[in-house]
Amino acid sequence: MSADASRPKEIELATDGRYDAPGSAGLPLVSVIVPARDAEETIASTLDSILAQDYAGPMEIVVADGSDSRSTSEVVRRQYPGVKLVSNLERTTPNGLNAALRAAAGRVVVRCDTHAALTPGYVRRAVHTLERTGAAVVGGRQRPVGDTAFERAVGMAITTPLGAGDARYRLGGPEGPVDNFYLGVYRRDALDAAGGFDPALVRSQDSEFNWRLRARGELVWFDPAMTVFYRPRGALLALARQYFDYGRWKPVVLRRNPTELRLRHLASPLLVLGLVGSALLGAASLLLPGMEWALVAAMAMPLFYAAAIVLGAVVVGLLRRDASAVLLPVVLATMHLSWGVGFFLPARAKRSADFP
Repeated sequence: MSADASRPKEIELATDGRYDAPGSAGLPLVSVIVPARDAEETIASTLDSILAQDYAGPMEIVVADGSDSRSTSEVVRRQYPGVKLVSNLERTTPNGLNAALRAAAGRVVVRCDTHAALTPGYVRRAVHTLERTGAAVVGGRQRPVGDTAFERAVGMAITTPLGAGDARYRLGGPEGPVDNFYLGVYRRDALDAAGGFDPALVRSQDSEFNWRLRARGELVWFDPAMTVFYRPRGALLALARQYFDYGRWKPVVLRRNPTELRLRHLASPLLVLGLVGSALLGAASLLLPGMEWALVAAMAMPLFYAAAIVLGAVVVGLLRRDASAVLLPVVLATMHLSWGVGFFLPARAKRSADFP
């Protein structure tokens, strides 16, 4: 879809990245910030979804490009000349977010990623919810969409308890205070007061930032009427790398904020420990005399886990009537084991002199 095809006719996008719609008097300027890296295949659908918003107030779009090539910036310059484009020399998400924030002028800041697309009415609803609740940040449901069977299987995995734990932004639930969610819409004054996103955190920078907001007495609010489309990873290796990174960065955040530990954070690490223990017990049963009994015990946990994810795949496939569920056991095992292994190989966070 082209930029012109998705842009409401009554909106004129200016060269500074802002647009003003009829009836905008009194509504705050909204800045939509988009960190991008090698996103030439997906950024058009992201920007089209932003330009198609029905928010009646003024808006601007800021893209922070940290790509390895010029392809992404060329797409933005060619198809979206009114979008502000800034450089992200460090090429990480938090640095991109902070670079976009420095160029943004809005009193409300909408975070969007290049694997995401905003649903119609998202910005309008978010501004209303911010004003209605007095929250520092509001967010809603993450709705996976995919074209391939693998993408649909990942989407099913991250919207079931087997893959999402108790995350309300993935499973749904009532409106109210939460710990975290996907993306988010922020009051600019709260963003600035909390110091922006921590550049040391390549992953989990949003959950850490929301923790800082809550520590300051601010409200983090979930509104299920807000929805963001999300395109899952389309290949097994990319999915494994994504969840391995999630696992590596979670201990970094938990060391800073131990009170943020939840049972769902321990599920995958405990699974990995259990499977390693089963393997060691099985090896002992084969190598040591008198340990033959241990082989049955060693097989119990792997068999139970395999049965759980296969049964879960059958149930989900029947409920959602999607044959892609046949891939769910592989997808779930990849997510669980990659996250769990990464948890035991934590990343090193490099502090920045520019961050408090």
